[in-house]
Amino acid sequence: MGKVAAKIKVMPNSPDVDLDALQERLEGSLPEGAKINGVERDDVAFGLVALFPTVIVPDDSGGTEAVEEAFSNVDDVESVSVENVGRI
Repeated sequence: MGKVAAKIKVMPNSPDVDLDALQERLEGSLPEGAKINGVERDDVAFGLVALFPTVIVPDDSGGTEAVEEAFSNVDDVESVSVENVGRI
């Protein structure tokens, strides 16, 4: 089986959120078989910074749905959306 790389946009619910702690919580919430392969940060507006983790998941695990759901349930996360998906 192959693997899929997905760049996911994670918006914190406030500019006051500690992004390093949020990144650790995201990594801790990953379903089995998934891993984060780098995280980018991008200024959105008014001090709000979005995280863009690139997540590697097995091709047979139903895509990114489990990761999106896990990220959505992390404290201080406002929204989660997939920006880009590709096979590796």
